[in-house]
Amino acid sequence: MRTYLAKPDQNERKWYVVDATGQTLGRLASEVAGILRGKHRPDYTPNVDCGDHVIVINADQVVLTGKKLQQKKYYSHSQYPGGLKVTSYQDLMAKKPEFVVTKAIYGMIPHNRLGRAQIKKLKVYRGSEHPHTAQKPEPLEIKG
Repeated sequence: MRTYLAKPDQNERKWYVVDATGQTLGRLASEVAGILRGKHRPDYTPNVDCGDHVIVINADQVVLTGKKLQQKKYYSHSQYPGGLKVTSYQDLMAKKPEFVVTKAIYGMIPHNRLGRAQIKKLKVYRGSEHPHTAQKPEPLEIKG
């Protein structure tokens, strides 16, 4: 008996729609990262991009538990002396909730060229409207 290894060109990709309303950020991110990687498929191969496309809607209604909304910080640096910028997640959720969800999901996939290919299959939208009607996405219920 030989082990089956998926080929990159033999994948049939599906489209999933995930509603983030009331979902905890980390639990949502781990489920979506598993779908992007293809871990839900029986032909999962770790070194091949065999995941599916995911559309996350209502990103502005995702929930952070505890006091994370006020205490959690996002750090960025301009690479110049004194160029550290600190932003609270409360400000980020008000201005760019798509970035918060994308950053949480990106932290759960590999940080190499395979992960960069997988994150391109993620689409995150603030509201409930999205332009991906031609692909006929399937709704996905995440228990959390």
